[in-house]
Amino acid sequence: MSMGGASGPLYGTFFMELGKALDETPDRASFAAGFDRAVAAVAARGKSEPGQKTLLDVLAPVSKALAENETPAGIARVAAEAAEATVPMLALRGRAAFLGPRSVGHMDPGARSSSLIIGAVCAVLEGKSG
Repeated sequence: MSMGGASGPLYGTFFMELGKALDETPDRASFAAGFDRAVAAVAARGKSEPGQKTLLDVLAPVSKALAENETPAGIARVAAEAAEATVPMLALRGRAAFLGPRSVGHMDPGARSSSLIIGAVCAVLEGKSG
């Protein structure tokens, strides 16, 4: 019933919901809808929302970029910029919230890891890795 970090259960929730939302051969629209559903599940599980210095500060803008048919490179850029935008924020949720004002000036770890995962997936989609 306890753990050292909050990201594991949130990522688990994200990927389980995304998997449930997708059919065997999803198209872009169904993937975007499934991604949005997975983001909503993470928000519900973490009782949080974008702006509280969490991985949702990356996942929500990426969900919007997917819905707007952004390219993989554009989605990776959105994720990286969103993670960077957590640096001046005060953490209100997650483990970093225990730091209070000391969280300001540091990138949220969940936002950073989300950005790295999304960037890696986008690189594969563009054929830049493998």
